[in-house]
Amino acid sequence: MKRKGRTIKKLLPLYIMALPGLLYLFINNYLPLSGLVVAFKNFDYAKGIYHSDWIGFKNFEFLFKNSAAVVITRNTILYNLAFIAINTVTGIVVAILLNEVTSRKALKFYQTVILLPYLFSMIIISYLVFSFLSTDVGFLNKSILEPLGKAPVSWYNEAKYWPAILPVVNTWKSFGFQAIIFYASVISIDQSYYEAAQLDGAGKLQQIFYITLSFLKPVVIMMTLLAVGKIFYSDFGLFYQVTQNSGAIFSTTNTIDTYVYRALTQMGDVGMAAAAGVYQSAVGFLLVLAVNMAVRKISPENALF
Repeated sequence: MKRKGRTIKKLLPLYIMALPGLLYLFINNYLPLSGLVVAFKNFDYAKGIYHSDWIGFKNFEFLFKNSAAVVITRNTILYNLAFIAINTVTGIVVAILLNEVTSRKALKFYQTVILLPYLFSMIIISYLVFSFLSTDVGFLNKSILEPLGKAPVSWYNEAKYWPAILPVVNTWKSFGFQAIIFYASVISIDQSYYEAAQLDGAGKLQQIFYITLSFLKPVVIMMTLLAVGKIFYSDFGLFYQVTQNSGAIFSTTNTIDTYVYRALTQMGDVGMAAAAGVYQSAVGFLLVLAVNMAVRKISPENALF
């Protein structure tokens, strides 16, 4: 008992330091969970959350019986799968290239350049994209298509171009963050492995494949699992701000988040919005469990839990 008391006394400063973070986690992440009940009620502002009429799963029925349900679910999943794959591959490649830079000044410059877009707000990104895609004064129309004698393209009215535009914008903005994380793992690899591989006659590509990628595998799996948990969520700013909320391209840019936002602002249906949030969270949780289970069967040491 005395030993336990000494341990608690010894760790008390750490508990006190952790207290603000735990309080924030509780208030921001766990306290709002009581509001999940809104998804199963016909929310009435006059009655409040807990006194509104209970309607069961009707909010979910309204969400998924809508004709747009298949389109928004398809767009959300396919875009996120593309984002995960492209950002992961790009991040790994850039991390390996950064590891080859020997000049400290050049390394800091490159790190700053690739991370800077990640720090931009999506509003700024949307204006930058507009400067490229504007029909009248956009860089692509005025500086590339017009000199080539091509007719200008109304990018914000042509849905077929956005499955390519959105991944490019997302990759430019987001890959730097993953590249820095992967780079931190790459520089922690013991150089003796590479020296031994060189003595055995291994080339640069063989060293990358058998040493670098092997050590990166746990980090890649962890980042992928975290991304899979949000596969039913979309970057609202990317799909709403960057597309300028153009109705002409909804077939390829409308996702669950933007659809719910528009329904909430136009119809004020809080219950349906809450139902979409519950659906996204539940499916994301199940996907993380499923992917982690698959990882545990293939490579148990790399599973999160």
